[in-house]
Amino acid sequence: MKITFIKPNMSSFRAKDAMEPLVFAILKALTPKDIECIFFDDRLEEIPYDDPTDLVAITVETFTAKRAYEISSIFRSKNIKVIMGGFHPTFMPDEAIKFCDSIVCGDAEEIWPKILADLKNNSLLPIYRQINYPSISGIIPDRSIFAKKKYIGLTLLQFNRGCRFACDFCSIHAFYGTTIRQRPIPDVISEIRTTNKKIFFFVDDNFLSDVVSAKKLMKELIPLKIKWAGQISIDVTNDPELLELMRRSGCFACIVGLETLNSNNLKQMKKGWNLKYGPYPEALKKFSSFGIMVLGTFVIGYDEDDQSTIHETIRFAKKNKLFLAHFNPLAPTPGTSLYKRLQQENRLIEDPWWLSDNYSYGDAFFWPKKMSAREFKNQCFLARQKFNTISSILLRLLNPAHFRSLTNVYVYLLANIITKIEVKKKQGALLGVKQIRTIIENNTH
Repeated sequence: MKITFIKPNMSSFRAKDAMEPLVFAILKALTPKDIECIFFDDRLEEIPYDDPTDLVAITVETFTAKRAYEISSIFRSKNIKVIMGGFHPTFMPDEAIKFCDSIVCGDAEEIWPKILADLKNNSLLPIYRQINYPSISGIIPDRSIFAKKKYIGLTLLQFNRGCRFACDFCSIHAFYGTTIRQRPIPDVISEIRTTNKKIFFFVDDNFLSDVVSAKKLMKELIPLKIKWAGQISIDVTNDPELLELMRRSGCFACIVGLETLNSNNLKQMKKGWNLKYGPYPEALKKFSSFGIMVLGTFVIGYDEDDQSTIHETIRFAKKNKLFLAHFNPLAPTPGTSLYKRLQQENRLIEDPWWLSDNYSYGDAFFWPKKMSAREFKNQCFLARQKFNTISSILLRLLNPAHFRSLTNVYVYLLANIITKIEVKKKQGALLGVKQIRTIIENNTH
């Protein structure tokens, strides 16, 4: 028996900043050795649709849904079964099942053996639901499935799942629930040792969701002499001991959700707690004093945003010499409070926007309050362009954290060069490749 795993792209371009999709290494580890597993990453390579296989398994996010449905339609036209999982099928099951044979709602690990047994018996169910939140212990991902793939030089790890916050624009809370699940620290340490790698990225939605456990893990990381990065919340800057432990354990960079400089926007996105930890510049200086580079993420499009607030955000990101900054156009995705709110306010330009043939990367999916949809698109792109100019890259390099080590200098320069290239490549890329009408016709065989 043979299973083909596929990570769909958002559009037709090839990415230079792709990371390993860890979910497939996890599923590979849970698959019996007598079942052949192969993996194709649509972001990096062509998919060989004519290769024989018994099942195609696709992970689907909202931005990749249209492309995923297209890929599925091609395989199904060849009478090959397709199963989909991930956030989008979980929140839009009635839509997703129209484009495949089976869907998985929720985490897949615990029900994967049932899926394999049903496949062997030719009795796949239309929907597999993971109704609880199973343990994530005892699984060491099998990264052999990524062999010869050209990903960026970060090995992905996971310590916990879930987030203690419930931001308006985020679906993590809806997908994983209110409980933070953790892997045993010995599992994480064992996995690090088996990789023979030295630079890691924790994919946890918030690496410090449980500070006590995170401190225990970081103490175990110190003797390994690795370098790591991860996503954290700004409240860490209130704990110098924690910052010092991050530094000693090898943290060289972190992703911090700054989101906006406007207090009303923070409250609207249910992230008003960001205001508790002092002005952003002071918090960023604390990261820098411990040699930790900061990738700041900003969400553009909340109700107080206009051209002036966007320009203020660009100036702030450059002045504070952020390692990188993501200026993310507000995207109302299923599973978020934001999506429901904009639906109720009749502010979605099209619904479902992710299946529209009219949309491309960077477009507004809703009607902003203080800008036209066109202004919104142009200003978001302008923010990316201005932040990623050569002069900006050189200016921001002067942050002392960027000179902490050769690793920091190398990562800073490489990441900024790649980001500058990707900004132009992605802007205006159509979602999917084929028109949705063609995809629907191909799935009604």
